[in-house]
Amino acid sequence: QVQLVESGGGLVQAGGSLRLSCAASRRFFSGSAVGWFRLAPGKQREFVAAISGTTDHYADSVKGRFTISRVNANDTVYLQMNSLKTEDTAAYYCAASRRYLSLTDCRSWYSYDYWGRGTQVTVSS
Repeated sequence: QVQLVESGGGLVQAGGSLRLSCAASRRFFSGSAVGWFRLAPGKQREFVAAISGTTDHYADSVKGRFTISRVNANDTVYLQMNSLKTEDTAAYYCAASRRYLSLTDCRSWYSYDYWGRGTQVTVSS
């Protein structure tokens, strides 16, 4: 079993930046895919970004603004979010799978085995 803990959310003005972190309770990320999803009120869960091996993937809505990265030394995955928009407001969840995932699979929430509890990101205008 692996516990995932997200941190780094908060309130920021439009155009600002935040960096989210996802830490695992034990060494796990090096052989897995890690993804970020978000859930806004009244909307469905949405894929944001994922890293599988050395390949990263992004939703079109965040491409060029968000960057996902992994630091194996401390088993942490980061989501750097720049040029934030009000529509980025949501609860952000980290998820990890037990294996590498393809481009298609990493975009599907059911491909992941473990989930964090989420961190809230609020972008004000």
